[in-house]
Amino acid sequence: MTEHRQKRIVLGLTGGIAAFKACELARRLQQQGVAVQAVMTEAATRFVGAATMQALTGRPVFTDLWDPSIENGMAHIDLSRGADMIVIAPATADFLGKLAHGLADDLLSTLCLARECPLVVAPAMNRQMWENPATQRNVALLRADGVTVLGPDSGSQACGESGMGRMLEADTLADELLGLFEPKWLAGLHVVVTAGPTFEKIDAVRGITNRSSGRMGYAIARIARDFGARVTLVSGPTGLEPPPGIAVESVRSAADMLSAVEKHVANCHIFVGVAAVADYTPLNPQDQKMKKDARILSVELAPTVDILANVASRADPPFCIGFAAESENLDEYAEAKRRRKHLPLLAANLAQDAIGSEESELVLFDDSGRHPLPRAPKLEQARRLMEHAARLYAATNGQRGATP
Repeated sequence: MTEHRQKRIVLGLTGGIAAFKACELARRLQQQGVAVQAVMTEAATRFVGAATMQALTGRPVFTDLWDPSIENGMAHIDLSRGADMIVIAPATADFLGKLAHGLADDLLSTLCLARECPLVVAPAMNRQMWENPATQRNVALLRADGVTVLGPDSGSQACGESGMGRMLEADTLADELLGLFEPKWLAGLHVVVTAGPTFEKIDAVRGITNRSSGRMGYAIARIARDFGARVTLVSGPTGLEPPPGIAVESVRSAADMLSAVEKHVANCHIFVGVAAVADYTPLNPQDQKMKKDARILSVELAPTVDILANVASRADPPFCIGFAAESENLDEYAEAKRRRKHLPLLAANLAQDAIGSEESELVLFDDSGRHPLPRAPKLEQARRLMEHAARLYAATNGQRGATP
């Protein structure tokens, strides 16, 4: 992931058992180059020691509105100036109520009221507290005031019960926060992404598929969301968890994927065909398992519809981005595919180097030529690809979001 070296977050901890997750959150943010300044309520120090947060962030932790180490005695002003974001994690029901009604009786609440930067809260509480009408009113007020609310999640809780109210895990929160820093180059656009393999049925238990993990498609969907787009992900069978805030339609076969794409593509601006769609499907799939015997089994195959070509050939097509996984002659085959399908942009790689891997090397092909992207994690490659795509889209379709 691209490091956010110039970003600074004030991380506020309030008094909940989920405060331990803030330790991991601080660590993950710092790994991405984000400077973290911790501010804790007195109740938070009952769950996590200030010394722990100081060791993790490398900065003094502030807990007192009257801290004498702040020269002008204006900790609530000084700590928020220069911050790109204030994040409250965990945010208890009590603290959400304070924020919603503008109450400020300690350093953290005063700092939030005096801020000039975005405020993000990650609620954490018992399920009954979360479902209480008062809490829901407070959350609605915060959202109306422009506060970003991340979570909560559903799951087991410290009280022994299970339900909604659990704070998001640290890795999920870190990803969401880093996404908020991304420029909104695709704001106002609808992006449809296909991802993963398809499974073509032979009989009740057998089928034709491939080794695609779906990682690149899911990464592109997430980056498109971070760039401000409304995203629809049409996914074949994978073991991946879809990014939050994305509409997902799960499909199985190439025919299923074609049907789902046709449903969503009519009102989309950008279509990204990342899925490794089967080129052939059994002509006569069997409902029952075919019994094994000594004879050679022949399966008659019929070609599937080329989904990307089908979308690109529409009367008024969206901006189409294709993918090509080749085993040889990468440039020749990829550029030929781009021209044959009339694509403004195609990303290509060697299948043996990318399928199933968490990293990839990509080469982008467009009307201006060849653009190699050095090997990197797929999330970073997705960011580079979608930045390039946003630039091309803005040039060919007029200004819709911010131009890269």
